[in-house]
Amino acid sequence: MGKITGKGTIIGKGRAAEVFTWGNDQVLKLYKDPGAGAETEREFHTTAVVHKAGLPAPAVDRMVEVEGRPGIVFERIEGPTMSQVMLNSPLSLFKLAESMAELHASMHSCEVQDLPARRDRLESGIRAAEALTPDTREAVLKALTLLPDGDTVCHGDLWPDNIIMSPKGMIIIDWSCATRGHPLADVARTWLLNRLTQVPMGLPERKLIDSMRALFHSAYLSRYLQLRPGSRKQIAAWLLPVVAARLHESDTEEEWPKLLRFIENRIG
Repeated sequence: MGKITGKGTIIGKGRAAEVFTWGNDQVLKLYKDPGAGAETEREFHTTAVVHKAGLPAPAVDRMVEVEGRPGIVFERIEGPTMSQVMLNSPLSLFKLAESMAELHASMHSCEVQDLPARRDRLESGIRAAEALTPDTREAVLKALTLLPDGDTVCHGDLWPDNIIMSPKGMIIIDWSCATRGHPLADVARTWLLNRLTQVPMGLPERKLIDSMRALFHSAYLSRYLQLRPGSRKQIAAWLLPVVAARLHESDTEEEWPKLLRFIENRIG
């Protein structure tokens, strides 16, 4: 990882990283935590794997260190996110939801071996979720053992914020959670992101986003199930471990009561 001083103009910011311009046709994703070297290497590897497999992911150039923080230089993808398009044109909601479903279904036709197992990632998150009681944790882990395996590419964080509507088509970004596993585990994760996670309090569009998410997900799920094998019941079976694992990664305590209620209702 080469050490570099200086960076371009900031063009994006998320929970764990910031994105800066980098030359004329690249961007730098710079992690906020100087100790995020392992996470940076994982994202570099998973993005390279899925890009090589032909999936709509940005090309990766190299890992760098800037001002003591690890980062990755990516191909620059021009265009708004799907979320931005939807907020600017709410009437496009149903068309965009169906487009995301088609994108997700297409991704799930790709199988790879050189990615971590989704099941292992879920089990690790469940075991590390301190909000779970020992009995609840064991019940969730038992439910996970009953679910099927798979080698499908799972993005692990697919929702409209992570899709760029580029002139070349839809491009999926942020492959840091990518794994191989059962496709319906990935659909369950998208259900979680659209239905149970909290929109940041500071966003002026929060009420509008909240009102749109249920409609968006309903249209997305209906279209996905037209394209891929599976049922709502099979997706629902994945929700318990997926939601429980979210407790470990969530840094928004506002989410915890809702997540815990969901888990308790499923077990009880």
